[in-house]
Amino acid sequence: MRIGIIGAGSWGTAVGIILGKKGYEVVMWDRNKEIIPQINVSKENLTYLPGVLIPSNVTAVEKIEDCVAGAEFIILAIPSQAVRIVCKQLVNYVKEEQILVSLAKGIEIGTLKRISEVVEEFFPTNPIAVLSGPSHAEEVSRDIPTTIAVSSKSKEIAEYIQDVFITPKFRIYTNPDIVGVELGGAVKNVIALAAGVSDGLGYGDNTKAALMTRGIAEIARLGVALGAEPLTFAGLSGIGDLIVTCTSMHSRNRRAGILIGQGKTMEEAVAEVKMVVEGINTTKSTYELAKKMNVEMPIVTALYNVLFNNKDAKVAVSELMLRDKTHEIEEVAQKMW
Repeated sequence: MRIGIIGAGSWGTAVGIILGKKGYEVVMWDRNKEIIPQINVSKENLTYLPGVLIPSNVTAVEKIEDCVAGAEFIILAIPSQAVRIVCKQLVNYVKEEQILVSLAKGIEIGTLKRISEVVEEFFPTNPIAVLSGPSHAEEVSRDIPTTIAVSSKSKEIAEYIQDVFITPKFRIYTNPDIVGVELGGAVKNVIALAAGVSDGLGYGDNTKAALMTRGIAEIARLGVALGAEPLTFAGLSGIGDLIVTCTSMHSRNRRAGILIGQGKTMEEAVAEVKMVVEGINTTKSTYELAKKMNVEMPIVTALYNVLFNNKDAKVAVSELMLRDKTHEIEEVAQKMW
């Protein structure tokens, strides 16, 4: 089997290593041409995953059309806001039978679409799937046991991808709720950014636990309004991804949040992290989507004001704490009382 991976960042490379170790022919492409000889000659992605050996059957090409030609799977391992641009590049090269798999975690600014919806605009007849869950590339590439979820409108496609990707160290679960799987993976980056700000302010574990718990409640509220299954947010792409992203220094969102909490500007934080911080753009798109759907998301709103309206982070926390009193689980409380 030949698999094409668009994007040779840390996550794209980690997935390429997994699939390469299974014996598949993996061909990668990245807009950063400096990475190509690293993969082909050094057999190491020095830019994003230094110290991890890349299998000999994983190679890189300079032309995007050469990456997708003859591939059974085309994996999109690129930042969420770049998906539309890349799909425009691919539209003349992708065949109807090729399966498109998105690894991107975000909501498109402007359209407020999930990433699979953006992909579907360009490839309406292709099978499309998404992978999401607690999966730091640094650990996956080093064979540290990891579990994630795959979702697709087609049960057969989801199960096929499950078979292709699964290894003794990389377990895949299927989940039919593509809305919930994508939304959980996207919005947890916002909560992780907020958790980082909390750490940067010097707050403790109590604060972070509150942000995570109330954060998943906000994500679930928005998800249900968009038609997602509530239980999805108790799974790998919900609370699972939230836990790992809010607590690990592998998380670029948490690291950026820490820097912002310490007083650096958003731009300075991104420059220091040196990688795309998905949570920043997703804060903006989630804030706008929540307004559109008339869903209350206080943590998202507070972070939006810190990032885009120059609100003092400590003031934002105080305002969160002093909001109107309410029940923890609104629907249950209404039924019981």
